Amino acid sequence: MIRQISEFQYLAPEEYSPPFSTNFTIRDPISVLHMSNFLTNIPDYFSKPPSSVSNNSTSDEADTQQNDIIGERKRRRMISNRESARRSRIRKQKQLDELLSQLVHLRTDNQSIMEHLNQLAERHEKALEENERLKEETTDIRQKLDEIRQGNNPT
Repeated sequence: MIRQISEFQYLAPEEYSPPFSTNFTIRDPISVLHMSNFLTNIPDYFSKPPSSVSNNSTSDEADTQQNDIIGERKRRRMISNRESARRSRIRKQKQLDELLSQLVHLRTDNQSIMEHLNQLAERHEKALEENERLKEETTDIRQKLDEIRQGNNPT
């Protein structure tokens, strides 16, 4: 069987049935509302026969609509990228602030440790001097003790 729609022809089987079932029920009231809204608001280019003028205008409208969709996606992506970059800058600034805080803390700790090390080095130096003085004093005392022993033992 040959069917003709406006200026186009196509071959269709005699007993054509669509690949989907037309007998279905929707129990969800919201789905029924959406389905009825969809069925009553079918765009004009589905119901009007094609013509050369309407084809061009429909094509132009479709191109415009597609460009609008692409433009909207680009705009959303640009906004998303800007927001992501803003969050990244905030995150980097936070990391930098934390590192600077850690630097101040470590420098303070380092200064404290250096002061303690200098105190220990001074004590060590004083201990070495005291040790050297005590060694000399011990040597002097031994010599005097030896002299006293020799004086007591007239041999």
